[in-house]
Amino acid sequence: MNRPILTVPVQKVEGDSSAPFQDLLAVEEPLEIRLGDKSISITMRTPGHDFELAAGFLFSEGILNDAAQIREIHWSHIENGNPRQLGNSVTVELNPDVEVDLDRLERHFYTTSSCGVCGKASIEAIEMQGCPLLPRNAPRVESSIVHGLPETLRRAQPVFDRTGGLHAAALFSPDGTLQLLREDVGRHNAVDKLIGAEMLARHTPLGRSLMFVSSRASFELVQKALMAGIPILAAVGAPSSLAVETAQRFNLTLLGFVRDSRFNIYSGASRIQ
Repeated sequence: MNRPILTVPVQKVEGDSSAPFQDLLAVEEPLEIRLGDKSISITMRTPGHDFELAAGFLFSEGILNDAAQIREIHWSHIENGNPRQLGNSVTVELNPDVEVDLDRLERHFYTTSSCGVCGKASIEAIEMQGCPLLPRNAPRVESSIVHGLPETLRRAQPVFDRTGGLHAAALFSPDGTLQLLREDVGRHNAVDKLIGAEMLARHTPLGRSLMFVSSRASFELVQKALMAGIPILAAVGAPSSLAVETAQRFNLTLLGFVRDSRFNIYSGASRIQ
């Protein structure tokens, strides 16, 4: 079984002195996501919750709509007729009556910050996936709850506590209760693991949840929140201009710089009391 933490020897320097030290690192390894016999994506991730990551990726990118479409998820390596973990590849098998437009799927993966596709086309791509506008004004969350998110998240991050090298994504109820948390070296992967877990548990859409991420709020994270029906996205860091524009278009409440008892509201202020 792949481990999320690796111990490595380092030389620790403090002032003019140095000494050998065993440091803990967050593991980063590739994961191939397959849809049947077709390779869909390879992402660098922290091992753990890999089936959730695969499901969440396919769901949040608009390729799958519901957990009922999935027949099973298994390791891609087959030995003696049984799938087992050997290497880093996960296969998602769909039910026989489920059809996926593979040509559209190939055209879909353009939304990176450096690809040069304009913001208008990016937002239109979400609309074409059938993502509805979020209901206005609900749920309502008190600002004091938002102020408490960073400390609650920090206390609940087991791997970050040991390595300091992971992003986290967490779901909270409107009263600030932590519902679920996932960690990964990639902020997108942490969100996909989180959404994938809820999708496989058939909890989506997540219209009564707030998602908090320990990173900046990019367009991609706003897109994933919208696909899962999450009405409030809060981030420790700054949002991008396209993230704000997309949040405003779909009635998403977007909060940035949520730390040190302060935050900015970039969209959907009516949900924050």
